[in-house]
Amino acid sequence: MFKKLTIRDITYSALFAALIGIGAYISIPLPFTPVPITAQTLVVMLAGGILTTKQGLLSGVVYILLGIIGVPVFAGGSAGIGIIAGPTGGFLLSWPLAMVVISILRGKNNHWIPLGIANLIGGIGVIYILGIPWFISVTAMDLQQSIALAVLPYIPGDLIKVAIATPLALKLNQRISKLVTA
Repeated sequence: MFKKLTIRDITYSALFAALIGIGAYISIPLPFTPVPITAQTLVVMLAGGILTTKQGLLSGVVYILLGIIGVPVFAGGSAGIGIIAGPTGGFLLSWPLAMVVISILRGKNNHWIPLGIANLIGGIGVIYILGIPWFISVTAMDLQQSIALAVLPYIPGDLIKVAIATPLALKLNQRISKLVTA
């Protein structure tokens, strides 16, 4: 699939895998749902807005593998295959694809509207489309209950994350392009 991984690909992928893991420590458990609020989806949106599709996919896969083998990178510093097999597993597994979708939808443009839309579709839509069926299968809740517990409480925060990640990614892209061309 990948023709060649460059040092830049590996470096950016490792950096964002680490940032997603750090985002796990900014975690607010909610008493009525097993899905915590974390800063991780903000980092996923930021990664999708900065990384190439290859780098985003690699970053997400490395992050998940680190968590599976026991590195405490999942919400609240948890780790292990049990987290992936649990109610939040589908959300976690969606992140590599979410980063790829954001990267594809933003294209080569470094503009607010395409990246904002990409973050809405990839950073919210893809994550929920993949996360909710998993949540339903693990919890045995119906669709309505699952949306009430694992979607609706998070929409306002997700929209705030889009509003933060979009201009931040644009600014970082400008800085990175100046460094690369210097």
